[in-house]
Amino acid sequence: MNSLKSIVAAGALAFAMSGQAVAEEYGLAHIASPDQYQALLENEQVLVLKMVLEPGEADLVHRHHNETVYFQSGGTLSIASPDGEAMEVEVPDGHVMWHEAWAHQVTNVGDTQVVAIIVEAKH
Repeated sequence: MNSLKSIVAAGALAFAMSGQAVAEEYGLAHIASPDQYQALLENEQVLVLKMVLEPGEADLVHRHHNETVYFQSGGTLSIASPDGEAMEVEVPDGHVMWHEAWAHQVTNVGDTQVVAIIVEAKH
């Protein structure tokens, strides 16, 4: 049941933040936070990133194109919009989500490493 709550929480977060405009002033994740995001592939169609957040680690505010995210190793995350509104979510290992283009900041507030593969559509 906790897994279902986690999935619902992650979905609620995606829904709650889906309407916000993506400001071009924010860099893409691997540009804004190169210590947490590694570009695995980039071409005219897609950008594929690997995100690694250690416990207590945070990235900087950044933006994504429309994205599909696979959480190889989930955990407890605080995800904040650029205006500072934040939501804490428990993301289970193996969780997959889709989100339209958005800007946000992520903090690993748990005690385990979080690893995600992010596939962003450029068009």
